[in-house]
Amino acid sequence: MEHRKKTLVLFDVDGTLTQSRLPVTEEMEQLLVKLREKVHVGLVGGSDLKKISEQMVHGTDETYIERLANSYDYIFSENGLLSYGHGKLIEKRSIIDQLGEKNLQRLINFSLCYLSKLELPCKRGTFIEFRTGMINISPIGRSCSQAERLQFVEYDREHGIRKTMVEALNQEFGPQFGLTFAIGGQISIDCFPIGWDKTYCLRFVEDKFEKIYFVGDKTDPGGNDHEIYADSRTIGHSVKNYHETIKLIDDLFLTN
Repeated sequence: MEHRKKTLVLFDVDGTLTQSRLPVTEEMEQLLVKLREKVHVGLVGGSDLKKISEQMVHGTDETYIERLANSYDYIFSENGLLSYGHGKLIEKRSIIDQLGEKNLQRLINFSLCYLSKLELPCKRGTFIEFRTGMINISPIGRSCSQAERLQFVEYDREHGIRKTMVEALNQEFGPQFGLTFAIGGQISIDCFPIGWDKTYCLRFVEDKFEKIYFVGDKTDPGGNDHEIYADSRTIGHSVKNYHETIKLIDDLFLTN
């Protein structure tokens, strides 16, 4: 693949390459293989490595993670806090080291207290998920079914559950704690140190390519794709679903 252009195309995963938390389709897989023959391809997601692996290569054990790391030029999980390039680990950073245990517990305790007062159509389990580079907060709980997930999406769209919680988190912690809060995926909020949004991954690639494209679905202010979409180092493209991503790839890279 040495003939490829010095162009990198970075994709968000959930809602961009796949339906939220569902596996990638065969059509998309084949399209990404064709795309990688022309340009370099990377994934940048807020999810941890196992979730990305489950969606993109249909498994989570070490064999599948190795396959994932070798199927794309770059894998940036948790916004790049756990990064792979050409099948090799680049960097791994922890939110504990950045925040310290005391502040981390304060964030978790505040979030659990806030969630305990919410009344939703339903609540399930795993409201707080600790990841390497961030804390993920889900008002409904990440163990909800697909039907319950979609029900929450509609309820959140009408009532602004996550938007209001982000405002409360910003008021409680804000810049003095060095934290950013962003709406992520369909059911959660990502909490991470300032600067640890998806632009974090650009430090590993910005000097290696003439052009860097980014494609994502949560590109509006407050969404977890916004910063990298709007960054001057990227050519940002916003999509509503993976069908639009397929058309975009074809129009930009494969029809010429």
